[in-house]
Amino acid sequence: MTAEIDFPSLNSSRPLLEALHGEGYTILRRFLPSDLMQEIGAESDRIYEQGLQHHATYRDRNLLFEILDDPQAGRRVVLQVHWMAWISPLFERLRRDARYLKVLEPFLGQDIKQIAHQLHWKPPGAKYTFYRYHQDARFRNQAATRNFLDGNVTTGLAIDRQTAANGALRVIPRSHRRGYLGLSEDGTIMTGSTPDDELRKVGLDPASAVTCEMEPGDLLLWTLYTVHGSAANLSEHDRRFLINSYVRAGDSDRGEWAFRGGVSTPLGEEPQICKYEQLRERPGPFYIEPSWTEEAQASQSPPRA
Repeated sequence: MTAEIDFPSLNSSRPLLEALHGEGYTILRRFLPSDLMQEIGAESDRIYEQGLQHHATYRDRNLLFEILDDPQAGRRVVLQVHWMAWISPLFERLRRDARYLKVLEPFLGQDIKQIAHQLHWKPPGAKYTFYRYHQDARFRNQAATRNFLDGNVTTGLAIDRQTAANGALRVIPRSHRRGYLGLSEDGTIMTGSTPDDELRKVGLDPASAVTCEMEPGDLLLWTLYTVHGSAANLSEHDRRFLINSYVRAGDSDRGEWAFRGGVSTPLGEEPQICKYEQLRERPGPFYIEPSWTEEAQASQSPPRA
């Protein structure tokens, strides 16, 4: 079974269904054309520069810029932004583009909400550009989400070339069949590592991991139970990656509408609770000083006697 599909040649949903259900992931080659990818790249750069105006991580309702003065790079970097659709008409249109519906409808139907909308960077030279192996089910509200395996699809759009050198996403095929495994729950997924023994303890073979090398415009699909992570960016080039995660509307009490009855649906006047559960009680805006980095953890540790 191939885990790669040429999107312009796709005329049946069967290859999509077989790949995602069977392997837990698939890559759609040439999902978006090069001219649109150039626009997306330029808009990503604009948003990055906007993020650099903040001295620390900044939240305004669902909009979140994760900012860090990276100790290795010796400069301020933007690691990710959430729900930039609120400040970018291009990303607002893109998240509900008809091409996404073509991909999602065979799995989720025509009534689809969106839970995650994130743009990730891996700035060259920065320390924190890797992600431990994990499953996205960890970051969903268990009480508000149903049908974790078949009611949710996550997509990742390659804005830059995704290579082993710059930290392309790595997946473990067929890991989604094992349910939730609790990997990397001892801390943040951006510090430490996932030892091979941790994977073996839950029945996974570290050697089976696949590096999803992609060209700009390719789209990766995976499930909430698919085990995935990525290595650090060791190249001289950035690795920009757009994550949109969708859910069948009837299977979640969270999320922004993306499609209703198959119709592309824009954001409303007020944001809805997606992943940020304190949206109503603490909407912001406010700043958050980093507490998860190794440096921050070391500064909080009591001095040795």
